[in-house]
Amino acid sequence: MYICKSSFHVIGSNVIFHPLNSKFTYRTISIGSNVSIGERAFFNATNSHIYIGSNIAFAPNVTIRGGNHRYDIVGKWITDYSLGDKRPEDDQPVYVEDDCWIGTNVTILRGVTIGRGSIIAAGSVVSRSTPPYTICGGIPARVLKLRWKTAQDILDHERQLYTPEFRMVEYDIQKIFDQYGK
Repeated sequence: MYICKSSFHVIGSNVIFHPLNSKFTYRTISIGSNVSIGERAFFNATNSHIYIGSNIAFAPNVTIRGGNHRYDIVGKWITDYSLGDKRPEDDQPVYVEDDCWIGTNVTILRGVTIGRGSIIAAGSVVSRSTPPYTICGGIPARVLKLRWKTAQDILDHERQLYTPEFRMVEYDIQKIFDQYGK
């Protein structure tokens, strides 16, 4: 693990991962601090980038894919597609923001942002971005509920963990509650 750390594009302190039974495109992955990546991880972004924030827990068997293959060229076998056939929309970065928990066997696809403070349920396939402080699950993943019962809980959480310039504003937190609170 210590030898492989220098292969990442950027890596913070206190990052734990399992290089012997995981696969990473190291040069295209940036990781913050206090991140734990479970065994058998597969983080692949050959032509894009994976950005992982800080204070994140990844369970075992998590897959992150920063790219996709074309499949829509008439008269070309699926096995004959090459890197030259790719379009910009085929390779998009993935963002996992701070304070997230990603469950076992989760797959996160290209172009997705996992919002700050989110939890992704085991076995989910995330094909669309998730709002901050939500619990999402399913195939495809959707918002199941909010992480806390009130907007005030999130405001308190933000005040205790983030300096003022990095806190979410009350208006944005209230919008999340208005849309997903039940």
